[in-house]
Amino acid sequence: MSLGSKIKDLRVLNQLTQEELADRCELTKGFISQIENDLTSPSISTLVDILSALGTNLKEFFSDDDDEKIVFSDDDYIEKEAEYGLITWLVPNAQKNEMEPILLKLSGGKKTDIDMPHEGQEFGYVLCGEVEVHIGSKVLRCKKGETFYYTTDKNHYIKNVKDSEAKIIWVSSPPNF
Repeated sequence: MSLGSKIKDLRVLNQLTQEELADRCELTKGFISQIENDLTSPSISTLVDILSALGTNLKEFFSDDDDEKIVFSDDDYIEKEAEYGLITWLVPNAQKNEMEPILLKLSGGKKTDIDMPHEGQEFGYVLCGEVEVHIGSKVLRCKKGETFYYTTDKNHYIKNVKDSEAKIIWVSSPPNF
């Protein structure tokens, strides 16, 4: 995309006319038109003024957020065998995000490692099976189609109470797995 069309898109998004943008930047409507049609290029200081009037800056304007991956498939997932089952990270490199979703396949009769108190929250949705959610001295049952949600200020872990595998979508915030 050209510099001019990107500026025009931002101007339209901000519901400004060329004249309104020009007034905010102490430029002429004709000069804004020439920039948007790629007939001229603004100086860096003029570009900074234009972008400021449009509510952005050079870094955001030139960053290529379009490359950010949003949809993930089996090829992207990362799996790890654990004593108690299989952990599948559903979003690669989620540890840099605010949430970390995993698919936990918990073998029959097994439990996850005890997680010590830490800052954060955890959420789970039981896809199949039945588990116990242990939080401090509390033990709560959660079966297929049910969810759990708790703060992580006490020791906590999940135990599969059946002989068959349990599957859980588990989200930790901040990332913890």
